[in-house]
Formats: sequence, C-alpha cells, structure tokens
Amino acid sequence: MAKVTLEKVSKFYGNVEAVKKINLDIKDKEFLVLVGPSGCGKSSTLRMIAGLEEIDEGKINIGKKTVNELEPRERNVSMVFQNYALYPHMTVEENLGFSLKIAGMKKKDIDSRVAEAAGILDIEEFLHRKPAQLSGGQRQRVAMGRAIVRRPDVFLFDEPLSNLDAKLRNQMRTEIKRLHQKVETTIVYVTHDQVEAMTLADRIVIMKDGIIEQIGTPLDLFETPATKFVATFIGSPSMNMISSIVETDQGKKIMKTADGISVPVPVSKKDVVKDGQKISFGFRAEDIVPLKFGNKPSQSWDYKSKVNLSEPLGTETLIFTNFGKIEIVSRMFTPELVRAGDELDFSLNLDRTYLFDDETGKAI
Repeated sequence: MAKVTLEKVSKFYGNVEAVKKINLDIKDKEFLVLVGPSGCGKSSTLRMIAGLEEIDEGKINIGKKTVNELEPRERNVSMVFQNYALYPHMTVEENLGFSLKIAGMKKKDIDSRVAEAAGILDIEEFLHRKPAQLSGGQRQRVAMGRAIVRRPDVFLFDEPLSNLDAKLRNQMRTEIKRLHQKVETTIVYVTHDQVEAMTLADRIVIMKDGIIEQIGTPLDLFETPATKFVATFIGSPSMNMISSIVETDQGKKIMKTADGISVPVPVSKKDVVKDGQKISFGFRAEDIVPLKFGNKPSQSWDYKSKVNLSEPLGTETLIFTNFGKIEIVSRMFTPELVRAGDELDFSLNLDRTYLFDDETGKAI
C-alpha cells in the first residue's frame, strides 16, 4: 500500500501545457477520482503516475520512492484501461496469470493468486473461456482481475466504464466500490462522468485546462463549490446559472439580470457584494420549486412562469421553464402530472443560492 504525491508536475505536448504545475497528495488506501471535461489533463496525469507518459517538470512519489525515472513495471502499479486490453487467444485464466508468468513466478503461486482474484470478482465460472465469449462487463472484471493478481501498491483506472451501457455502468460502479473495500489499496480513477465521481470517490479532484479547480469530498464539492465551473460541473441536472449586475434598489441589494429581472441578494451575501459588480447566481433544480407542489422556503423570491417541458422520472419530475430568456430546470419530488404550457408559481430558495464573481469565476 502507498500514498502518491505529485509536486509541481507539468506535461507539455509541443507548445501546449496540458498539465500545469499541479500539486496533489493521494492518501494510502484512498479512492481518489480525477474528473473533468475532455482535454482537462486528467488522463495525462494518470499516465504520468503510471509511467506511460514522461514528466516534463516536477516530481512524483509512490510510497517513499521518487518514480520519475522508473519504468512502468518498476513502479508496482496496475492500470485498467477502457478497452480492457485482454489477449484474445488466451483464456481468462491465462490472461489473469500472464504478467506473473512473465515475471517468473511459480505455477502454484500463480494459480493461487488467480483463484484469489477470480473469487474477489466472482468470475470463477469464466476461467476457461476466451474474451470473445464474455460480455463487456465480464471482460472488465477480467481486466480488473489481471490488475489484482499483481498486488500493486496503486490501482490506476482510465475511464474503465465508458464502453459499457448505462445498466452495466451502474453494476460495475458497485463492483469497483466493493473491490476497493476488499483489497484496501490506493485507487486513482479517471472519468469524465461526474455521477461516477460522486458515487465512487472518497475525494474528487476537478480539473480544467490543466489545473486543479478544487479538491474535496463529493459532499464538499456539491455543497461548497469554489468556482462557477465546479458548481455547474457537479450535480445532475447541472446547476442553473444566471448572469446579473449588483444594484441597490430602495436601500436593498439586488441582482439585476439582462432581462431586467430583479432578485434580492441573499442576506448572507449582502455585505460582500458591491454595486456595479458583475456576478452570476446559481441554484440547483431542487431549490426552485413550484409552490403548488412544494413548501415555500423561509427566505425566498417568487415568480410566475410557463412550463416548456416536463420529464416525469418516477420518484421525481424535472420541469423546464424560463427565467427571463434563459431556460432553467426545476425538480419536484411529487408524482403530480405537469404539462407543457401550464403556468406555475415558482419559489427560489435564496438560502441555497450561490454567488460567483464573473471576473474571477470564484465563489463569493
């Protein structure tokens, strides 16, 4: 088992700095997820830890060892790829034990480790099949088993579920979480899917344009996003975000939108904004509720709007409506039927409204 540290690590592709002097401490036995949009540097960071990409600046330590100059096989890490990377001509058993065979391990020891990994992942019945005879989820289990048999200090996962359908992704998320509980090894996991990140991680690292925007537990990032980007990236559906300018009207601070809508500045923020400041205010779908179907918040602002579209999802319904010219989404947890064209009174919970400075993108 090992902790992993990155100190001012950078990666260049030609003149493009894909990873920009990032610092990161990954704790022993932690499940850490790197998440962000395509091109943010998360896969490059993972590949530098694995030794598959050279580090252009900085230092990476695994345990007490600096690994900058070490080959991938010398780092005692195991990587699971999105395309499984199984040998098609070998059986599952042979795939699982191949790296140990190459390392010169005795057959009885290989058999023991293969049996252990197969038991952990519940793939004993597939040991004599070849990859072509397996489903996508079964192949991914074999890929994970091949990593387990090596007993690495660190597991590295590079978007391992992106080739699976939605139902299998949900099942495999559960399998990977259980795997971490069983093997108690440090896991670094890359995904672009924020739902995967929220459900799997002990801590999440959100990356954008080669830098780290915020690090925290899933709840930390959801409840206290440090930037406008984090606020809109974490949570499903995405946080509603409205541009505005701070003004004073009859002695009270308001946020005035481009459409001329005036919303009171939340009481907790009235002393930290100033007139003329360009800000965006954000609120999650569950914090703007139709009064007909929900409770009115203690600190609220109300307005009337027509329903553009409703999506009944069983336990909840998403309602798409307009806030001025901008479409927003409201979430209600009651089974009442809402139709397009219905006019509803909505109430915004100002206590749950987030403010961000437009110039810096940072939370106010």
